[in-house]
Amino acid sequence: MKIILTLILLASFMTASINNNPNSIHEFTKKDIRGKEVNLEDYKGKVVLIVNTASKCGFTPQYKGLQELHEKYQGKDFAILGFPANNFNEQEPGSNEDIAEFCELNYGVKFQMFSKVSVKGDDQDPFFAYLTTQPNSDFTGDINWNFEKFLIDKDGKVVRRFRSRVEPMSEDLISSIESELNK
Repeated sequence: MKIILTLILLASFMTASINNNPNSIHEFTKKDIRGKEVNLEDYKGKVVLIVNTASKCGFTPQYKGLQELHEKYQGKDFAILGFPANNFNEQEPGSNEDIAEFCELNYGVKFQMFSKVSVKGDDQDPFFAYLTTQPNSDFTGDINWNFEKFLIDKDGKVVRRFRSRVEPMSEDLISSIESELNK
């Protein structure tokens, strides 16, 4: 009886461990900016750029470049996922509705925007805890500011990270996207 109980406990532990250690972004479900659940498994086979955004930041004009990227690679197995966050000097104070309206009216954003999340600190969203700890060719660790970028390969793995100062239409980011698209 003790052996059976031990095996059951071991199986439970192993299952919990597997579920708490995702292997790709495709294992997450997030709410879009309108509150609809989006299974990130829908992005399998696509190169994805994930960006933490804010509406009242010096980098906010990067929305324009992100929309340009979206248009440039539309239909080419590429997606941009924007995640508003209020972690840095409260530069994203609005509601999801306010953010959606701001992005649409000011920058014509058509790429996928998600509900506001915390990207850093004690209340960090598990998705961003995952992203910031994944090995890649650049760096790991906390997000330093708004508009940091994570480039995800077709298998859902982080392959590059870019700090806020890297513009969406920069040669480095575009060449990295194209490199992943050509794999």
